Amino acid sequence: MPALYLTEADVNQLLDMPTTIGLVEQSFLHLAAGQVANVPRNRAIGKGVILHTMSAADDALGYVAWKAYTTTRHGARFLVGLYESASGALVALIEADCLGQLRTGATTGFAVKHLAPPDADRLGLFGTGTQARTQLAAVATVRNLKSVSVYGRDEARRRAFCASVTEELQLDVVPAASPAEAVRGMPIVVTATTSREPVFDGNDLADGCTLCAAGSNWLNKTELDATAVRRAARVVCDEVVACRHEAGDLHFAASHGAFDWSQAVALADVVSGRTVGRTGRDEIVLFKSVGLAVEDVALAVELLKRAREQGLGTQLPIG
Repeated sequence: MPALYLTEADVNQLLDMPTTIGLVEQSFLHLAAGQVANVPRNRAIGKGVILHTMSAADDALGYVAWKAYTTTRHGARFLVGLYESASGALVALIEADCLGQLRTGATTGFAVKHLAPPDADRLGLFGTGTQARTQLAAVATVRNLKSVSVYGRDEARRRAFCASVTEELQLDVVPAASPAEAVRGMPIVVTATTSREPVFDGNDLADGCTLCAAGSNWLNKTELDATAVRRAARVVCDEVVACRHEAGDLHFAASHGAFDWSQAVALADVVSGRTVGRTGRDEIVLFKSVGLAVEDVALAVELLKRAREQGLGTQLPIG
């Protein structure tokens, strides 16, 4: 059967956040069961361009996939290639910017579902881009948020973002005047920025906060300061190997004596019950994600299934 090509518009039509959170949950259950081989991101750096690649095999689903994307001064371009394990045939080629935004947000939402108290109803959010938007949508899916405070360095963008998501999600989303205002007293804090420097003072975190850091996947980028990491009673990674490979926040804290990698636990182990994510309401729990290709596999498989059912996509002369 020829491979199916799916555009960003197709992805946006076929997937929503609740569905994506369910697919991410499936991925972590497969990880916990030892049914997944996940290869962390690698980068080939050329003149004016970086090629980022990652891949995974999910034996429970019977598919393997790669994600590759380039970043240049003109932006980023994302593709996912999905193969059937039994035949080795390419079955789908998918434009993956929207896919990546959805699965990154959904992973945070899934982590909040397992790590934050059920009554956590206020969110402090750092970032005003597309990733911040899906992070907010995901947390709002798993928790009944009453208010959201957003901080970004550009005041005009901050206000525009808040106005837009307030209308889109029907939530009380307000701009914060300072990083401290976005953090203090918040039971949930999420960072989704491109910052190379810490975006808030870890001393401002409230006891009992669930802190989710999703923006940095470079060793030289640290959205969190060493204090925020040191104060965490539990550090949960989307995958420990992947975080050791590229979580700048944790490497920075470790280099300052505020964190030891022996403290890190995998979200799959929390989900499976092999370890606990939170032992008390007053402890700070940190979730660090860098993004896993196995999440892309799960979304790609579901997209292929739904596209075939709905007659979407373009057949390619390859397979």
